[in-house]
Amino acid sequence: MNSLRLLGLVTTFSATSLSVLAQQSAAIRGTITTADGRPAESVTVGLKGRAQGAITNAQGAYTIERVRDGQYTVVVSAIGLKSEEKTVTVSGGQSVTLDFMLAENAEELKEVIVSGARINRFSRKESVDVNKMPLSNLENPQVYATVGKELLTEQLVFSVDDATRNAPGVQKMWEPTGRSGDGGSFYASRGFVVSSQLRNGVAGGVTSTIDAANLEKLEVIKGPSATLYGSALTSYGGLLNRVTKKPYERFGGEVVASAGSYGFHRVSADVNTPLNSAKTLAFRLNGAYTYEDNFQNAGYAGFSKDLAIAPSLQFKPNERLTINLDAEVYRSTNVGKQLIYLYFLDKVDNFGFSRADQAPLDYRQSYQGPGLTQDSRSTNLFGQVRYRISPSFTSTTYLTSSRSYSEGNGAYFYLASDIALGRGTAPGVSSLIRADQSTQDSHRQTYQVQQLFNGDFHIGGLRNRVVLGLDFLRLDSDIEFFGGTIDTVQLNVPGYNYRNFNKSAIDAAYAAQAPGRYPVTTKINTYSAFVSDVLNLTDKLSVLAAVRVDRYDNKGGILYFPVEAYKQTAVSPKFGLVYQPVKERVSLFANYQNSFNNQNSSYLSAGGQSLVTKPERANQIEGGVKLDAAGGRVSATVSYYDIRVQNILRTLYTVTNPDGTTFTISAQDGNQWSRGTELSLTANPLPGLNVVGGFAYNYSKFVDTDENVNGRRPNTASSPYLANAWVSYRQPDGKLKGLGLGFGGNYASENKILNSVSQGVFSLPSYTVLNASAFYDLPHYRFAVKADNLTNERYWIGYTTFNAQKLRSIIGSIAYKF
Repeated sequence: MNSLRLLGLVTTFSATSLSVLAQQSAAIRGTITTADGRPAESVTVGLKGRAQGAITNAQGAYTIERVRDGQYTVVVSAIGLKSEEKTVTVSGGQSVTLDFMLAENAEELKEVIVSGARINRFSRKESVDVNKMPLSNLENPQVYATVGKELLTEQLVFSVDDATRNAPGVQKMWEPTGRSGDGGSFYASRGFVVSSQLRNGVAGGVTSTIDAANLEKLEVIKGPSATLYGSALTSYGGLLNRVTKKPYERFGGEVVASAGSYGFHRVSADVNTPLNSAKTLAFRLNGAYTYEDNFQNAGYAGFSKDLAIAPSLQFKPNERLTINLDAEVYRSTNVGKQLIYLYFLDKVDNFGFSRADQAPLDYRQSYQGPGLTQDSRSTNLFGQVRYRISPSFTSTTYLTSSRSYSEGNGAYFYLASDIALGRGTAPGVSSLIRADQSTQDSHRQTYQVQQLFNGDFHIGGLRNRVVLGLDFLRLDSDIEFFGGTIDTVQLNVPGYNYRNFNKSAIDAAYAAQAPGRYPVTTKINTYSAFVSDVLNLTDKLSVLAAVRVDRYDNKGGILYFPVEAYKQTAVSPKFGLVYQPVKERVSLFANYQNSFNNQNSSYLSAGGQSLVTKPERANQIEGGVKLDAAGGRVSATVSYYDIRVQNILRTLYTVTNPDGTTFTISAQDGNQWSRGTELSLTANPLPGLNVVGGFAYNYSKFVDTDENVNGRRPNTASSPYLANAWVSYRQPDGKLKGLGLGFGGNYASENKILNSVSQGVFSLPSYTVLNASAFYDLPHYRFAVKADNLTNERYWIGYTTFNAQKLRSIIGSIAYKF
């Protein structure tokens, strides 16, 4: 109740501030475009003879704050760019708008920025989505990593999966399942599982491989982030936010054709055009078709065929109103990647080995035959209306609909020992249990409506940047899982055709015995309100305070078993502190962040009474240093975090009734710890030379929970040590201008995918995967080639499973730009 009162006081204070003190803020703001109508990013804008200034963002917008009444000369400049000046008068404390159009076109400006002001090509210095307001990285007390389209283009990245290789502390754990309701691949961040469920800051999941054709940048936001994003689409480790490409005011684009190893071929297009002479209405279409065989028995059984189409429409009738309407349509037909489990009734001691590289499996062998395909579809519809109420206040309304569908087979396997199967007493694995989990006409629909009010104003000379948000999220599931064990076969039998595990075999098994069915029909509504304020106590010291109230309404249904309806209320606070000892160069930051996970109440306590559950909670404390030094040539972040999860449900014991039915007695007093350190670096030490790197260490363990795992690292926590690096050189001038090379890779330490008293410890070995690219970027053409996994490293990813990864592959690409 006290938290609700606090929210009421904060909301009332913010609303009063917005209405009474708006006029205390005066600013000079505007947009800078190139001669061909594109936004001019990373251009310096300043007041002549004064220290005040700003740098344009990705939309070409700038804002010079705290301008007193008077006449000023506004100067637009960059190294290698002819300066432009305009005179403007500020009076009565009223902000003014001043736009510029540069003489250079986009290509000319790009080269100027690369060799001049934007020498650190892969650095993105601000974000609108991370804190639901425009903040530079140095002002933001939260840690996040940004992977921009410049790096994606250089590395020939075709999917979000490959983009995450550049985000420190992120490790891919599972391939996309393709099943309705899942969010593409699963990753680990800070010891917890994360998937990509957000797009432009709101709901937008894709159940299959997420194509990068429409990706402007990928933001990996670290730590529990429920205060601004809620808990339904995020995890305690953070979230992945996909920022998509937007229309602009001229005709242009590119067409790209690529082909390479394992039957890979791909065609993509990006076309933009204005739709009226005033250029207030613009349309952009991104799309890609991709086909690839599985590297295991390439071309015989495994393949993926993916289509992505992303139309986008922007209407900007004036400087105050912008309407964006867009969609993402994904269609995928694929054979799922080969998932190997360790038999759940088995022990590692029974196997005679404890690492994936010691398993008696052929790395290049597919153990499934043709026909085990799955159809996956995802459709995201997105609407955004942004209206600048005044120079200090903006309203943004989001309407989103995200629908996923799947139907088809999902084959998987268990390795089983002779001891567990009753075939002997000596340790060893000789059998493969073959199983299937299919979906049939399965759907999941997500709706979200979000209203934001952003304010940027002064109170008593102190700057406030406020966001007030109202949010409604609905998750509507209608999913039908079915399947089970099909058969058990001996491993390594000479001449045996393991690809007889195919569509015909599974259909025959289901005809002989009906498969088990596991429906998911839950309906969940979440109603939320949140407020956040960044207060500048001085020009070097700022504090952030935020709180969210979340009303969770589970309508009940079936989640494999019947689930009773229940409601819960959660309050999620957030605090941050930033001090810049060297303004716009060095910032010291600290934060407290919170998230939660709603728990239903269908449990019994030790006394046999209904256990009234509370939301499970994760609290993070973090601190570190952010750096933007050497004239923008070096950007770095070093941080230490400590996450404590409380109210974990744990099983005390199981009771068996006289009729044979069982039920469990539970308590909600378990804990989990996760702490570690992360480093990220983006640098331009020499002209044309760029470096991206990262390192992460994570320590996780269960505390005061089930004895089977108490004191152990969770099997979902991934590798404790992770590192990534990419070094590239692009010739900045001369006859070979645009010619470049890139080299880098990823390291992951040993990963315990089983770690319990009952089963023992089973690990995936550490790995180092090296990649390289070469490219020649001309005004109208781009030629590129990449080689992934140069050393042909054999390695596995997974949690509770191990999944062999692709060996060396080479892909070439040709692009035509217009």
